[in-house]
Amino acid sequence: MPGTGASQPAAVSSASATTGGASAPAGYILSPNDQVTVEVFGEDDLRANGRLNPEGNLSVPLLGSVHLAGLSLTQAASKLTELYGRDYLVHPRVNVSLLSYAKRRFSILGQVGHPGSFEMPEGSPEGIDLLEAIALAGGYTRIAAPERITVRRHNANGDQIFKVNAKRFTKGTGGSFRVEPGDTITVGESIF
Repeated sequence: MPGTGASQPAAVSSASATTGGASAPAGYILSPNDQVTVEVFGEDDLRANGRLNPEGNLSVPLLGSVHLAGLSLTQAASKLTELYGRDYLVHPRVNVSLLSYAKRRFSILGQVGHPGSFEMPEGSPEGIDLLEAIALAGGYTRIAAPERITVRRHNANGDQIFKVNAKRFTKGTGGSFRVEPGDTITVGESIF
């Protein structure tokens, strides 16, 4: 769309303090159950506030259901700007702000102090270090085998299984493993 380049930077921004939103990490990617606000400047009746449904769609005025999951806040604003500009508005300026994260959880089983399901810590919605996840679960038990950790991750292609030797992380010989939302961690038992 020629002529809209000058207004584009003002049109796309991340969560802003003016809406009381959650502060989104740079490059934050939207996912189902995130709560967002969509504002079209100068068009108060087009304001939308809601949660992305389980399929990752948000219902917005005039456009209906729009798929926003998998996009950054900037990309979501660009997509809505394009859709509104195509049929409804001349040079629309759209802002998408994050109001709250969806609950992002991981599970940890096996030889830890408190096996169970845990919420990602505030400020780490995209994932945490494996050792931090184990610490949240009460640390290793007396018979844990840090060198025998399995992480199961579900994605669009099915399940992926990672075998992780966390013993080398604690010895400071480098490396780490990032636990993502939805992962299931199993800490093995040492064989005497």
